Amino acid sequence: MSEIRVGLVGYGTAGAYFHAPLVHATPGLSLAAVVTGNPDRRAEVAARYSAVAVADVRDLWEWCDLVVVASPNRTHVSTAAAALDHGLPVVVDKPLAGSAAEGRDLVRLAEERGLMLTVFHNRRWDGDFRTVLRLAGEGRLGEVRRFESRFERWRPVPKGGWRETGGPEEIGGLLYDLGSHLVDQAVRLLGPVREVYCESDVRREGVASDDDTFIALTHTGGPTDGPTDGARSHLWVSSVAARLGPRFRVLGSRAGFVKYGMDVQEERLRAGISPGSPGFGDDEEERWGVLGTEEAREVVRTEAGSYLDFYRGVAAALREGAAPPVDPREAVDVLTVIEAARLSAGKRTVVHLD
Repeated sequence: MSEIRVGLVGYGTAGAYFHAPLVHATPGLSLAAVVTGNPDRRAEVAARYSAVAVADVRDLWEWCDLVVVASPNRTHVSTAAAALDHGLPVVVDKPLAGSAAEGRDLVRLAEERGLMLTVFHNRRWDGDFRTVLRLAGEGRLGEVRRFESRFERWRPVPKGGWRETGGPEEIGGLLYDLGSHLVDQAVRLLGPVREVYCESDVRREGVASDDDTFIALTHTGGPTDGPTDGARSHLWVSSVAARLGPRFRVLGSRAGFVKYGMDVQEERLRAGISPGSPGFGDDEEERWGVLGTEEAREVVRTEAGSYLDFYRGVAAALREGAAPPVDPREAVDVLTVIEAARLSAGKRTVVHLD
């Protein structure tokens, strides 16, 4: 295969700030076409990427060898299935689907067609999370007993848009949006989930989906140097946090790790900085985390973040037959936890996963 032509469905926040620049910066990939009906966005993709703009996804197939689905959540399943039916491999932005059952159907369809399907769980390549994985893998935390993780914002006035104002049919709200990332990271660190508890609320007027959610997970195991059965994750996603907590607080039998501030890659992508630029994923020193106990502690340099590794993995999967950068069955596992969290929030009880 020569250069892989990429067709991008959607040019909103996910498409414009994440997928398009990452595809453009990945050797062997070329952004060939974008589905958008917005005249300003059509002009931008032509000027910035020399890509063709089409108004309807049905006009996309002839232009590409790979389809990236970055359209609203409710369209993920139908668009991905259509691409697979046209013989095209697919990247789907998270969440893969609105339910684990729909996700499993997509995985089955891709397997039947012999096509790659992967999911953009890019927060696996956040520098701060990579740092947590390294510390746990090196045994410097000991047995990880509690993983606290937050995506918090202070946004008392809603921005609008389908993620906030749409009903359940839009698959909006923070639980499906940022919550998918937090659950995925927790499972990567500590392994499968056996119990889920969730509190989910709508705090702001004019918002139809959750904007303030807490999830507690009990895990069955994880990649640390000791037994982790019963390790817990406490996860927060909120748009109404007037005082922000630490991005991570990880407590182990030997030491704890605390890190404030978000991974730098998103803000740099939004600023128009190329993800291929030197130092793109490097964290500022003043935001490095602290490892230790009350008696002794040390500042730990943040691992470099690398969202480009996702699309490098996509290119390798298509060119060399490598495994996709994110196994879609793992994205289905995340959806299983998200569904259990919704059930828990509705019943105010713990949900047990088989």
